[in-house]
Amino acid sequence: MTGNNPSTIPLPIVILISGYGSNLQAIIDTTRDGELPVEIRGVISNRPDAYGLLRAKKAGIPTKIINHKIYSDRREFDRALQEAIDSYHPSLVILAGFMRILGPDLINHYQDRMMNIHPSLLPAYPGLHTHQRVLDAGEKRHGASVHFVTNELDSGPVIIQGSIAVSPGDNVENLNTRVQKLEHHIYPLAIKWFAERRLEIKENKIMLDNKPLTTPVEYNE
Repeated sequence: MTGNNPSTIPLPIVILISGYGSNLQAIIDTTRDGELPVEIRGVISNRPDAYGLLRAKKAGIPTKIINHKIYSDRREFDRALQEAIDSYHPSLVILAGFMRILGPDLINHYQDRMMNIHPSLLPAYPGLHTHQRVLDAGEKRHGASVHFVTNELDSGPVIIQGSIAVSPGDNVENLNTRVQKLEHHIYPLAIKWFAERRLEIKENKIMLDNKPLTTPVEYNE
């Protein structure tokens, strides 16, 4: 009788989206290519018109819509969202362009097993409109960060960052394109580490290969 090695069993994940779903597609593609040992059990959107839902359906992935507009308050929406997520029994929840601020009860429910990607080199420029803010500030470098989700917006422990040089001719549109290209590399990589049991949080510290990750892993273009 043979047993399964936990590190070889695909990690069940759920992906939350609100829009176009380019990071969702990167995760789907990396999984299909055999490079990412996960099972995408479901994709959930708070917007019925999110293009990412079509990406999921094309890939044969179950989808749910939890439309935030039909709920009277955030707590009610969070409860419905949590119920939808838990119906898939994921080991990791992935926020991939999910544009709703989550409440503490839901975040605490998925503590240390919820990731987000943000288009800046955190802790710089949390929140929205990061590309324009980087240009306005005259920054020399820009990028994206994958982090565990905590109750403080865009402030959880950072796992990996990808960075690019900001050129004088850059604008919001081409920065967005270049940063998204980085995102499509670093997000699947962070998920892969978690799926392979190489990445975890112990005593509020990120551990990678059983060593404390004192600074984020750097991925440079």
